[in-house]
Amino acid sequence: MHLTDKISTVRHYLAEKKITAILIPRADEYLGEYVPEHNERLAWISGFTGSAGMLIITMDKAVLFVDGRYTIQVQQQCSADLFEFEHLIDNPPLRWLSDHLSAGDAVGFDSRLHNYQFYEHAHEQLAVKSIQLIELTENPIDLNWADRPYADIEVARLLEEKFTGENSLDKRKRIGQKIGQLGADAALISQLDSIAWLLNIRGNDVPHLPVIMGSAILYQSGEMVFCTDLRKIPDDFGDHVGPGVETLAEDTFEEFIQILGRENQKVIIDGNNSNTYAVLRCIEQQCEIIAGTDPVLLPKAQKNDAELEGMRQCHIRDGSAVSRYLHWIETEVAASRFHDEGFLSDRLEQFRRDLPDLVDLSFATISAAGSNAAMAHYSHTNGVPAKLSANSLYLVDSGGQYLDGTTDITRTVAIGEPTAEHREMFTRVLKGHIALARAIFPRGTAGNQLDALARQFLWEVGLDFDHGTGHGVGCFLSVHEGPQRIAKTAGPSAALLPGMVLSNEPGFYKENSYGIRCENLMTVKEHASGMLEFETITFAPFDQTLISHSLMTDTEIDWLNRYHQQVFDKLEPWLEGEALQWLQQATQPYSARLSAN
Repeated sequence: MHLTDKISTVRHYLAEKKITAILIPRADEYLGEYVPEHNERLAWISGFTGSAGMLIITMDKAVLFVDGRYTIQVQQQCSADLFEFEHLIDNPPLRWLSDHLSAGDAVGFDSRLHNYQFYEHAHEQLAVKSIQLIELTENPIDLNWADRPYADIEVARLLEEKFTGENSLDKRKRIGQKIGQLGADAALISQLDSIAWLLNIRGNDVPHLPVIMGSAILYQSGEMVFCTDLRKIPDDFGDHVGPGVETLAEDTFEEFIQILGRENQKVIIDGNNSNTYAVLRCIEQQCEIIAGTDPVLLPKAQKNDAELEGMRQCHIRDGSAVSRYLHWIETEVAASRFHDEGFLSDRLEQFRRDLPDLVDLSFATISAAGSNAAMAHYSHTNGVPAKLSANSLYLVDSGGQYLDGTTDITRTVAIGEPTAEHREMFTRVLKGHIALARAIFPRGTAGNQLDALARQFLWEVGLDFDHGTGHGVGCFLSVHEGPQRIAKTAGPSAALLPGMVLSNEPGFYKENSYGIRCENLMTVKEHASGMLEFETITFAPFDQTLISHSLMTDTEIDWLNRYHQQVFDKLEPWLEGEALQWLQQATQPYSARLSAN
């Protein structure tokens, strides 16, 4: 079925239901960043494959809303003859609807695919213009997706306590006590990584996110009801999780919510992370809803000693694979073998596959040559992969899911001889990276209070980058974990706490020319002064040929040299031969490289 035909079927549905417009988000029923193939509704109807976006279809328009990461990609993937393009932040979908619809019009939405906070905001904003928000009983895409893939059925992995540092029963009792302190009987746990963390299980239902799909209720007693596909539950699940966990078929979840309603339970619901469908059913059944955040988020974000040690160890192994890869690229370029982005991505994956305890990649590798790197979330699978070219830049953003942790690293390297502009911009990005890595800050500090440290050297010359500086990272869980983050956006932001893991990834992107990003992961730890600081746990060399010496301070050079000494010390046992010789050269003190050149 062609895109024009797909859009026509949706418009026929609108006419049949007497609906003016329909909202089609990228999210699926579980509201996660990563969506399995059989739930990629937005991609099916539009061809757009980015990780965030919204489509509005009316009888005469189809408007795609994407954020700054995807403004170029959406125009490459989607025809301007079929779609109009809008910025998801600058002109959000609800504002567009208010501006283009009239009183008495109706907007249909699939309540499974939107969080409750969005629903409340949409209902309030559209009501001002007397526009109705209508919950659809069926999704027109699901009705017409004839060749929809089937969901895979794989049994969950039971993660050993040597990796988790705490058994499921103790976790559930600890979080249950917190639920009771908040005056609630239970909490709706809808985030898949929260469920996986509570039960110490992992799965393969979602690409790059090791979870199994389902929904859960956690009681203040620590007892838990988990509704999922029972074929995914292994025989020894009960012994693994301990007493107090009941597993039910996923399609019984609505029935279970009705039971909560009849018992007048007080239930904590996170409006940001629970879909509208579940919350509306709770309201209909007279549950007393206590608005709050998922009670698992903070405990999960604050890694315990076992999780932190696992994160440190997997990053050392991962750094050895990345270093082998960077050495291989340098060797290939020196021999005038300029591979394409797809081949390069596959080669890096193979280096990781050679490591112990790798389960999956933590996201699809961003392998971007030359001007393609100007798209911060570029994917070489969207078209014909470009080849490396002489005197350009190559950006590679990648990571792995290991039994003991999750990695995410970006390196930008020179292919041949970089220009003076390349060196200046790389150095400004690196200076921002170093400034954030060196930060010492008081308890209670949130990520948005630190974000300017990473941007200041770009701001000096009137430049910036259109993405956050840092996101939280889970432990063998989501590579994008909340609530911790580092970004310049205003509004409430979670305080950074010891044990949290975040990325440090400032960048610069010159459209149609090149892109630069320097990314390591860091943990939050206590400083000797009683304040907090970061500990960098990613280990791989930065390309020192891209550094402009005149822009670097002695303090920054000292940080870089100490970091590279750590890189060598930690990776030396994992490398040998020419790769080890390359590492020794790549990590030598910056002043020594200058004198050698």
